[in-house]
Amino acid sequence: MSWPEETTRTVNLLAAVERKLDGWFVGRGAAVRLMVLAAVCQEHLLLIGPPGTAKTDLISRFCGLVNASQFRYLLTRFTEPSEIFGPLDFQQFQAGTYRVRTTGMLPEADIVFLDEVFQGSSAILNTLLAVLNERSFDNGGTRQHARLVSLFGASSELPDDPALLAFADRFLLRLEVEPVARIRLHELLDRGWQHQTEQLGGGGVNTSPLVSVSDLGKLTRQLRHVRLTDVRSRYADVVAELVARGVALSDRRIVRGLKLVAGAALLRGAEVAQPRDLWPLRHIWTEPGDAEVTKGVLDDHLGAVEDGSGGRSVTALLELAHQRVRQLDDYPAGADGSAVMTTLRVLNQEVLQPLQRGHPHEHAAIDTVRGLINQVTQRLRQTT
Repeated sequence: MSWPEETTRTVNLLAAVERKLDGWFVGRGAAVRLMVLAAVCQEHLLLIGPPGTAKTDLISRFCGLVNASQFRYLLTRFTEPSEIFGPLDFQQFQAGTYRVRTTGMLPEADIVFLDEVFQGSSAILNTLLAVLNERSFDNGGTRQHARLVSLFGASSELPDDPALLAFADRFLLRLEVEPVARIRLHELLDRGWQHQTEQLGGGGVNTSPLVSVSDLGKLTRQLRHVRLTDVRSRYADVVAELVARGVALSDRRIVRGLKLVAGAALLRGAEVAQPRDLWPLRHIWTEPGDAEVTKGVLDDHLGAVEDGSGGRSVTALLELAHQRVRQLDDYPAGADGSAVMTTLRVLNQEVLQPLQRGHPHEHAAIDTVRGLINQVTQRLRQTT
């Protein structure tokens, strides 16, 4: 079997969506990759981190590129359900029927972004549970279909309230979003000023849609045709080790993780999942303290996996990068420009370029190497 032409076309267009978003935002490659995966798998993504990390703008531009209707809102303890699901329909209420008008509200949106998602009242979160799980919204005495593809939530931290655990578990994918100014300041300033000048000039970035929500839906249905036979044993080994190390994973997360693996394979145009398609498991942890353990286990299992063309694994390339940067500590700052130049050459030619060629979807690793290159570039400036 080979993928239909329409499937291949949509996969290629989603790769173009990733490239465009990567070009607009600094250090958000991992978030972009997970947003695309979540939309294809119709799962939900939680972004954890401080304000000011471009989460809202990133999601807005993603919606523009996939031609999705969006609903976004900042939740507080005082947010009313009507602000999320719609106001009371007074005309029907006077006729004796309780209904809300959902036009332009969450039940009729394709992509939803809720900032400070755990601040909502129990009435809001309980209603959201049905929307997230069943794509349905109880509107008065009738059950209304919700168009939701994915809900992207943002929070400065995960809740410790046991009452919120069931709701939090609906976010299968999680990512800790950190500010990038410390390691990529100059790139952030350059890119940020470019965006500002575009806005001041009355223009702005062209976000003409590349993919339709209908295209996404058709791609989602193709997930059932991805063969997982070759990775089932390794998947089970990874999950068993995570559980043995105390990583909290519900049965729901373990089972739905297989869909993420199928999505990873489909997004690289493959019909058969391979071990490298296990990368989404890095993001299925439940507790923040488990994030590093989960990443370590996946790195151990995937570190020996080649890119299929005889190249080095992601883990090996990252280790080479960190090793070369650590070697610079043997030189006082400003003492040896030739060593710094050699390190820059290695980082660019022997690490970054092989990563981009052999592992083009490993955005987090690529961002890490770019950050190291920026650090070494700063050191080079001190030698001149």
